[in-house]
Amino acid sequence: MFSYLRMDHALLLAVEGVLALLVIATIVGQVLKWTKSPSTTIENLNQRINAWWIMCAVFGLTLVIGPIGSLVLFGILSILALREYVALIQTRRADRHTLFWTFFAFTPLQYFLLGIKWTGFFIVIPVYAFLFIPAMMAFAGDTTSFLERAAKIQWGLMICVYCLSYAPALLTLDIHGGYGPDAKLLLFLVIVCQLSDVLQYVYGKLLGKRQIAPNVSPSKTWEGFVGGALTATVIGAGMWWLTPFSPSGAAAIAFMITLLGFAGGVVMSAIKRDRGVKDFGNIIQGHGGILDRMDSVIFAAPVFFHVVRFFYGL
Repeated sequence: MFSYLRMDHALLLAVEGVLALLVIATIVGQVLKWTKSPSTTIENLNQRINAWWIMCAVFGLTLVIGPIGSLVLFGILSILALREYVALIQTRRADRHTLFWTFFAFTPLQYFLLGIKWTGFFIVIPVYAFLFIPAMMAFAGDTTSFLERAAKIQWGLMICVYCLSYAPALLTLDIHGGYGPDAKLLLFLVIVCQLSDVLQYVYGKLLGKRQIAPNVSPSKTWEGFVGGALTATVIGAGMWWLTPFSPSGAAAIAFMITLLGFAGGVVMSAIKRDRGVKDFGNIIQGHGGILDRMDSVIFAAPVFFHVVRFFYGL
């Protein structure tokens, strides 16, 4: 696999570009920390940069260990994300067996089906798991807040496992024209998602005045959203050589990713507001948990996968 990385010049160039960008961001963050008065904004920026290093290390690992290893890695991320989610919702003793099946049956089954490239992974969770979960809960005999409990578990399985699994599913796609490796599609998705997030944050801090959803996420502004989304779209268009897309196609798809990623951030913020917490977890020191960092990818990955599969797949 290491020789494979050396031979793929486009992939290697993209990885080097990301590392260079991270080094520059780290230097800028430290200079601001040393030369400016302490502020929440600078501290938050440095925390984000540290989180990006961790995320890039994780995604870089997927490029080294190959498709199967990547599925295992994302399977672990799904379990950790689901654990964060379940810790926030109210469950009852009668839900133990349902949660056991959720963690140790449907989650590994989803990634196993991806590994063997069986298209049944499209329907296992949204059809069979959605029917199985309320049935198991009904047999347990506890009807207190039954509908609410079932919906919460179903929603957690959907976002933490089903939607997130579409990111490594990109590595299983067969693309027209001999395009490969599919790891570049995953890299494109993650770069656009994360750049959009950070650029929206930066533009919001510099220019933000009009809040989009003040009761959900006070830090999100129209100025930040427009500036971040458009800049990430331009950068995505410039990375067309990393994908099977034309420059205009890469721009359109990158813009779609920024919109979906923004929606994911708002929805996950609404869940945190409802639960009265700042972050889903603390696995990334100073900057939340898996769900805090993957919220945009969770919403963007499924649509991105199906767009690529429909327009560019064999």
